[in-house]
Amino acid sequence: MRRETITVQRFFEEYQEELGLKLIAGKGGLSRVIPEPTVNRPGLVLAGFTEYFSYKRVQVIGNAETYYLRSCNEAQRQASYERLFSFRIPCVVFSRNIQPDAQFLAMAQARQVPIFRTHLATVTFINKATIGLEYLFAPRSTEMGSMVDILGVGVIIRGESGIGKSECVLALIERGYSLVADDVTRVTLVEGHEVLGSSDEKTRNFMEVRGIGIINVAAMFGVRSIRHEKRVDLVVTLMPWEKVPDVERVGMDDNFTTILGVSIPHMIIPVRPGRDLARLIEVAAFHIKLKATGYNPAEELNKNLLEVMSQQFSSSKGNKKQLTRMRGRGN
Repeated sequence: MRRETITVQRFFEEYQEELGLKLIAGKGGLSRVIPEPTVNRPGLVLAGFTEYFSYKRVQVIGNAETYYLRSCNEAQRQASYERLFSFRIPCVVFSRNIQPDAQFLAMAQARQVPIFRTHLATVTFINKATIGLEYLFAPRSTEMGSMVDILGVGVIIRGESGIGKSECVLALIERGYSLVADDVTRVTLVEGHEVLGSSDEKTRNFMEVRGIGIINVAAMFGVRSIRHEKRVDLVVTLMPWEKVPDVERVGMDDNFTTILGVSIPHMIIPVRPGRDLARLIEVAAFHIKLKATGYNPAEELNKNLLEVMSQQFSSSKGNKKQLTRMRGRGN
């Protein structure tokens, strides 16, 4: 698990279009680090109250701060700007396409603090930027294995080299499911409880098939065969039959594996010639989807068997009592 260092430039490049960001000053400070994954409005600091200032966050100036600054004389505004820039803030974003004055831009340029404008309303920008920052700051790792989206169930398929992972994934794609990642899956922890799987952008759409080489899945099967990211709902490990000591027969006990601290359902599928692995993984995904609704076929079968045994026991007990009474009458 790792946490990446997020710079203003990374934030700008990732969300420039979504947030409508335009860089208007302070280009030399794009390498500044954003220490905290959220947003702050510096109105109190501009007014003179500097205690508890969350200066490590992206600063947003909206209508309220702008009208306050316009109500100040030039000396007061100068003092407000100096107070704000005395802290090592990552950057400042002006919402609603507000144009900062020349005095503010000159000071930002001198301090090399990036200044942006966005057309979004202040609250809208704060909400979207916070979600984006939380995603950028989320813990990340990699899982050795391919990932497929099977009717909304994200499945990571693991197994030793040459066991048939690629052939299995290819068969699932041919059946209309979507490839998320081939061979190596990048995983991200979102909101502390959900693991998202994705692939590296450079290798997205591509897949290695032994004996054939590299294929472009999107070009061959259509854009619907590719999914950029998907929540990880199930991990399937393909393992040679002789290496599986106890092959699961009933499925009463749920098994889990841990990814980024989150428990994910885990199934081991034994591999031997003649088994349709793609079909088995497809059924495993359907099974997980069904269990998510609260239905467990193994538990239902067990319940039915217990009911039958209970009825048989009650019937046997009743027959014994009747036989005892009949014997008593004979005596």
